Amino acid sequence: MARRALILIEGTRSNGPLYVKAAQRLGLHPITLSADPSRYDYHAPERIEAIRVDTDNLDALIHECSRLRATYEIAGITAAEEEVYATVGKLCRHFDIPGPNPESVERCCDKFVQRQLLAEAGVPIPAYRVAANAAEVESSAAEIGLPVILKPAIGSGSSGVQLCRNVDELAEHTTYLLGGKYIWRSSPRILVEEFAQGPNYSAEIMGSEVIGIATLDFGHPPHFVARGCTYPALLTDGEHRRIIDCSLSCLRALDLGWGPTNIEFKWTKLGPVVIEVNPRLAGGTVPQLVQLAYGVDLITEHIKLVIGHEWDLRRRHSHIAAARKLLPD
Repeated sequence: MARRALILIEGTRSNGPLYVKAAQRLGLHPITLSADPSRYDYHAPERIEAIRVDTDNLDALIHECSRLRATYEIAGITAAEEEVYATVGKLCRHFDIPGPNPESVERCCDKFVQRQLLAEAGVPIPAYRVAANAAEVESSAAEIGLPVILKPAIGSGSSGVQLCRNVDELAEHTTYLLGGKYIWRSSPRILVEEFAQGPNYSAEIMGSEVIGIATLDFGHPPHFVARGCTYPALLTDGEHRRIIDCSLSCLRALDLGWGPTNIEFKWTKLGPVVIEVNPRLAGGTVPQLVQLAYGVDLITEHIKLVIGHEWDLRRRHSHIAAARKLLPD
C-alpha cells in the first residue's frame, strides 16, 4: 500500500514546521515543493523531504505531483503562504481532491478587487482609490484627505504598507514603491486608503465558523507590523456579534468559506470596518494562541479538511492567551 503524502507548496518559517508536525501526527508523509527549499531551514534537522520546483509554474507543479503519485498516494495538497494559495486550488482541482476555490482566492488576494466586492456587498470598508503613478497617488490622497494609507494592491505581511500623514511622507513613500526599491510580483498598483482610526481586531475563521476574535497591537505608525496579539478580545456581546456578522458578510461577498480565513478590523466610531480579508490561516503565533485559548488546533483541522476527513472545531476550554514580539527599530 502506497504511503500517504501531504504536499505543501512553499511554507513559512512560523507555520511551516507546524504543518509538518501536524501532518506527521496524522500519519502523513509531508513533502514540500519549493523554488528554494533552503529558505525553510526547519527541513534539515527533521530530514523532511523537500523538492526544488518553480512554484510559479502550474505545469511544473502538476508534473512534479504526477511524478510523486508513482510512489505515494497524494492525500492532499495545501500551503501556508498566500502567494501560492490560488495555485494550490488549481492543483487540487486538477487532481480532483478537496481544496479552495482558486478564482475566489485570486479575487481576494487582489486588494483592489477585494475592496470593490466588499463595497458592492455593503460591507463597511475605508474609502479607497487605486493608483498606478505618482500623479494618481497625489490626486487620490487629495480626494480622500490626509492622512492616508499607501499599500501595494497585491502583497502580504504588511510589506510596503505605510501611513502617510503629510504630502512629504506621501511623496517619499510613493517614490519608494514606484522607484525600483520595492519588488513587485505584478504590475505596480497602489491602494490609497482612508486611515481608519480605532483599536485593531482579528477574526480567525474556519469554513463559515468564527473560531476566535483577538485584539491586535501594531505598535506606533507609520508602519504596520503586528507586535502583539491577545485572545479573547475584550468586547461586549453586541460588539462581538457585529464583528461575527461582518465576517460572515465578507465570506459571502468574496465567495470564501472553504478552509481558513483571517479578517482584520478596526473598531471606529461607526463600528467594525474591514481592513483586510486574507483567504488563509493567519501566520506568526496565531495558531498556537488559538490552541492555548480554545483548545482548537487550526492547522490539524485544516489538514483534516484538505485530506477529506471531518474536522472538529469544538472549543475544549476558554482561556486567555497572548503573545508579544520584540521588533528591531
